[in-house]
Amino acid sequence: MKFKYSISILALALVAACSTNPFTGKSTLALVPNSQIFPSSFAQYDQFLSENKVVKGTSEAQMITRVGERIKTAAERWMNANGHESYLSGYEWEYNLVNDKTVNAWCMPGGKIVFYTGILPIAENETAIAAIMGHEVAHALANHGQQRMSAGLLQQLGAVAGNVAIQDDKSRDMFNQAYGVGSTVGVMLPFSRSHETEADKIGLYLMAIAGYNPDEAAKLWERMKANSGGEAPPEFLSTHPSNDSRIAELQKLAPTAKEEAAKFGVTSYRALGKY
Repeated sequence: MKFKYSISILALALVAACSTNPFTGKSTLALVPNSQIFPSSFAQYDQFLSENKVVKGTSEAQMITRVGERIKTAAERWMNANGHESYLSGYEWEYNLVNDKTVNAWCMPGGKIVFYTGILPIAENETAIAAIMGHEVAHALANHGQQRMSAGLLQQLGAVAGNVAIQDDKSRDMFNQAYGVGSTVGVMLPFSRSHETEADKIGLYLMAIAGYNPDEAAKLWERMKANSGGEAPPEFLSTHPSNDSRIAELQKLAPTAKEEAAKFGVTSYRALGKY
């Protein structure tokens, strides 16, 4: 009886702890509020910068900041035009280039972004940097960090509930093994892939509104695929969509992104800006 009562309380808490993503219109998990997440995120970001080689004053570093500001402005324009003027309250945007051969870029909750120098040769031009920046900014706008944290808490709660409900040790061990694999492959990984697809779509809109040609995003991922040498786990075991899935989706969405940009008076795009 206590177990059923706890599940009912949990279900009510889940209903209460949801927010709406303004880009997708979907209800999303928000078990931990941004007012708690952002300060921790900012502190971790500052610590990371203090422990790594931040590139300052170069043309590449200046480009990262320039593109970041343009994408941020595009996000603000979209939010204001769609009735979400206060949505970005609490975000503290920052863009840094870090000297590291890793082919990656990332964004922490609240708008703290890092590009590694290792991704620059594959990007090749400023428009591709805008595609990457749009994707990373989109993760912050869609509160994907908050959602992953909330999903992780639910995964833990499910494990606890199962262990409380199952009495004998053998059945409990079988449950834990099945639950660990099933909740990861069947829930957490698809959840993560859906975030990547959402960020691709939102990022494509943002780069177009910022004046960068969204057709270039698919070309970037063709170069990313070539750089990987075709080595990647099966999509169902990955946190990200496959390169081929990603390229096809970006190609399909580019015309829609152009239509969205046209609403803001953007009908022509910046030169690629090779560097």
